[in-house]
Amino acid sequence: MHQMTLTELARGLKAGDFSSRELTTSLLDRIERLDGNINSFITVTREQALAAADAADAARAKGDDRPLAGLPLAIKDIFCTQGVRTSCGSKMLDNFQAPYNATVIEKLQAAGMIGLGKTNMDEFAMGSSNESSFYGPVRNPWDETAVPGGSSGGSAAAVAAGFAPAALGTDTGGSIRQPAAFCGITGLKPTYGRVSRYGMIAFASSLDQGGPMARSAEDCAHLLGAMAGHDLRDSTSVARVVPDYLAELDTPLAGLKIGLPKEYFGDGLDSEVESAIREAIKVYESLGAKVCEVSLPHTHLAVPAYYVIAPAEASSNLSRYDGVRFGHRCDNPVDLEDLYKRTRAEGFGDEVKRRILIGTHTLSEGFFDAYYRKAQQVRRLIRQDFLDAFDEVDVLMGPAAPTPAFDLGAKKDPVSMYLQDIYTIAINLAGIPGISVPAGFSGKRPIGLQILGQHFAEGQLLNVAHQFQQATDWHRRSPTDQETN
Repeated sequence: MHQMTLTELARGLKAGDFSSRELTTSLLDRIERLDGNINSFITVTREQALAAADAADAARAKGDDRPLAGLPLAIKDIFCTQGVRTSCGSKMLDNFQAPYNATVIEKLQAAGMIGLGKTNMDEFAMGSSNESSFYGPVRNPWDETAVPGGSSGGSAAAVAAGFAPAALGTDTGGSIRQPAAFCGITGLKPTYGRVSRYGMIAFASSLDQGGPMARSAEDCAHLLGAMAGHDLRDSTSVARVVPDYLAELDTPLAGLKIGLPKEYFGDGLDSEVESAIREAIKVYESLGAKVCEVSLPHTHLAVPAYYVIAPAEASSNLSRYDGVRFGHRCDNPVDLEDLYKRTRAEGFGDEVKRRILIGTHTLSEGFFDAYYRKAQQVRRLIRQDFLDAFDEVDVLMGPAAPTPAFDLGAKKDPVSMYLQDIYTIAINLAGIPGISVPAGFSGKRPIGLQILGQHFAEGQLLNVAHQFQQATDWHRRSPTDQETN
């Protein structure tokens, strides 16, 4: 069962091939047996999961026909889950149990889904490799000497390793799409505002967006339909009707106009990654799509603009962790200043401290206009680049990351790590949706194709991704294929 997609498992439950209890137990046992090497979970909620599975089986016996009822899910440890530790991968929140559920958790529970536990992540979602977690690095199931990507590396690894058929991730600058690419799964970052951020612990509020991670685009369509929607508790949530994403999946691609941004195929792109992306484009041409080159002229400014805006927002958001109300508190503070200083010094890791310092500096008097305001002006130019490109084409395609997954410990220089997000960051600055789908390998390490669409065009992206997956089998491959146990 661990090799089946979410869609296939839904059919199996409906047909009575197995119960939710049997499925959930099988996955929990697999996590217990094999996750010691991968470290994809921080917390496993066995008792709660089995109780929810029993409830789902009882409801199904009474005629419950909700399509996702009884299906297991892994949850990135950035979403608040009532009564369960929500750590954000940080010592600062190691002892924090959320008193409420995030809106996304409420929605998926209402759909009948079962949380298996909370997945590992870069601390406060700050990273591209899942090496900055207080709970240790996550390893890539395809090659345990490699990183799984970040910050949603635990979620990506859990799906790839067959611990869960689907997972929740968050994407601030590529943190769903890049780990999806590194782990050979499908990951969707929705349009900013499409999925509620209420109860999703903030890193950079104008950039963060939750989204689904699974084996296939069809699975992501199921999940997004349950996750998306307006939420009065989130002021950035968009009041817009959620379409039936499954209804669009089988639309033929004849006449689809694909744009290839020339800036995504220049220096710094690994040759094997480029070759895999070019081959994927040929598949689309065989399906009737038309391909042309386009330009996103301000792409080179995306990384510097992001690393002004995101740390500035992080500096503000993380100021709440002071040892007074919740989270880590230093021992025996002598006064309030000592409490603040030692609590934050002890509770935050190096990468989080680095970004807080950068953000505080850029927001300080004398530097706000020179850095933060200028970065926001650049952000507007980047957004306009995408709008102009979509006047010519329907979707954009390119690599999700410049290289395949790199070795654990290989990138000790923060700047080289930041450049891993060069193809993903601009999408968050513009607020548009993007999806990464498996498109090949470099040795045994996966390569991801990134597909970008116009605001609220998730249905089209899922359709374009699904049609590619109907014509290829990259998404069907798994590091568990050769398992004997």
